[in-house]
Amino acid sequence: MTFSIVGRCARTGMFGVAITTSSICVGSRCPHVRAGVGAVATQNITDPHLATLVLDAMAVGQDASGAIASVVKNRENISYRQLTAVDARGTTAHFTGANILGTHAVSVAADCVAAGNLLSSKAVAKAISDGFGVDPSAHLAERLLQAIEAGVSAGGEEGPVHSAALLVGDKMPFPLVDLRVDWNETDPIAALRRLWLNYAPQMDDYLNRAINPQVAPSYGVAGDL
Repeated sequence: MTFSIVGRCARTGMFGVAITTSSICVGSRCPHVRAGVGAVATQNITDPHLATLVLDAMAVGQDASGAIASVVKNRENISYRQLTAVDARGTTAHFTGANILGTHAVSVAADCVAAGNLLSSKAVAKAISDGFGVDPSAHLAERLLQAIEAGVSAGGEEGPVHSAALLVGDKMPFPLVDLRVDWNETDPIAALRRLWLNYAPQMDDYLNRAINPQVAPSYGVAGDL
């Protein structure tokens, strides 16, 4: 019912997650990033708190593998969870419980790990991680989106997806990119692509409004001089 990718940009140090699922509002539960620390996706029958715990563990020095191992150890209901993570060094890790739904798979590549459940085939995960590596010079958000689009092209889920999200953290404690399609009847990935294309040219302006409003452009609304 979900497929995703967590990734790191070795060039900029950004972290991010792209994800899509059959249920509503995937962006409110599953993707998590923390500047300077890493990114985590928590999915299948989701417990969002697990992502916070993994990020906390990485923040105090554990690598992605150690962080996930410490969080899943002896944890109640962990057999229903699927977790992926990437840390500040680009090390990745993943966990898939025994009670994960349908056809599931994980694929690890440089600076990324893709995972899914209720997939049309196990090949979808590798298509996602391959998509992430197509253009290493592109912005991380673009690479993550290309990866998810490659997963769709490879067959995606067994059934339709209805929500999608793109989350990227850079140097600030708030996300650089936080785009969500909470419900779309036909193609949330295409809707997410349109959001990114509209947001990308304005991304730095919104960042400047937080850091230094004096250099930010006008808001372009009535009464704005």
